[in-house]
Amino acid sequence: MSSANKNTAQTSKISFKELQLQIEEFRQKRDDLNKKTKEFITNLQEIDGEIEDYLKVVKDDYKKKRDYWNDKVKKLKDKKIEYKQLLDKCIDDGKAFLKTSKKGKDTKKFISIKQIDKKIDNLERRIEIENLEIVEENAIVDKIRELVKIKHDFLDEQQNNDYFRIERKIQIVKINLNKIYEQLSKWSNKSQNYHTKMHEAYEIINELREKKKALEEELIENKKAADAYHEKLLRVMNKRKKISKGKRPYNSSQSRSRTPYIKKTRKNDELQKLKQEKLAVALEKQKAGKKLNLFEARLILEQPKD
Repeated sequence: MSSANKNTAQTSKISFKELQLQIEEFRQKRDDLNKKTKEFITNLQEIDGEIEDYLKVVKDDYKKKRDYWNDKVKKLKDKKIEYKQLLDKCIDDGKAFLKTSKKGKDTKKFISIKQIDKKIDNLERRIEIENLEIVEENAIVDKIRELVKIKHDFLDEQQNNDYFRIERKIQIVKINLNKIYEQLSKWSNKSQNYHTKMHEAYEIINELREKKKALEEELIENKKAADAYHEKLLRVMNKRKKISKGKRPYNSSQSRSRTPYIKKTRKNDELQKLKQEKLAVALEKQKAGKKLNLFEARLILEQPKD
C-alpha cells in the first residue's frame, strides 16, 4: 500500500472515532436537556394545579361567604334606615303631644321621674345637713310632699296617656337600633375577613403565574438547546454513515432493497398523522384550560412557530 493510501486510511479511522465520541457527547447532552424539559413540564403542571386549587377556594368558599355577609349587611342597613325614620317620627310625636297636653304644664320642669327624684333628694339633704329654722324646714317638707304628688300624678299620667306609650316606643326603637349597629359591626367584619382572604389568595395566584411565566421561558430556552444538540447529533451521525458507506463495496449499496424504505416512509406518514391528531386534541384542552399530560405539553411546545 502506498504512503498516501496509508495516511488516508489512518485519517478515516481517526475521524470515525472522533465522530463516535461526538455522537455520544451530543446524545448525552440532548438527553440531559430532554430530562430537564420533563422536569420543567412537571413543575408547570404542579403550578397549574396550585392555581386551580386557589381559584376554586376563592370561588366556592371565600367569594360565596363574602357575598353572603354583604347581602345580610345590605338588608340590615335598610332595616336600620327604617328604624331611624321610626325613631324620628316617635320623637316628633312626643314633642307635639307635650305642646298640646294641658297636664304637661304641671310637669314641664320634671319631664322624667329621675329628675323629680333628684329634686326630692336634694331637698331631703338640705334638711339633714343645714341648720334650718322650723318654718324653713316645714316649707321644704311641704315642697317634698308636692313633688311626691307630682311624681305620683306623673306616673299615673304616664300609665294612662299617649305620651307614655310614645316614650316607651322610643326606648324600644333605640334598643333595636343599638342591636342593629352591633350586628352590622359583626357582619361587616365577617365580610371584610373573607374579602381579605380573597385578596391574599389572588396575590398568591399572581405570584404563581409569574413563577409559571419564568419557568415557561426557561423551558423554551431549554428546548431550543435540546433541539440544537439533536440537530448536531443528526449531522454527525450522517457524517459517520457516509464514512461507513465509503468502506463498503460498491455493489453492496446497489443490492439493498427499497422495500424497507417504503415501509418506513409509510410508517412515518402514519405516525405524523397520529401526531397531528393528538396535537389538535392537546390544543383544544389547552384552550379549555384543562390539564395537559407530558406528551400533550411536548407536542404543543414542538409545533413550529409562524
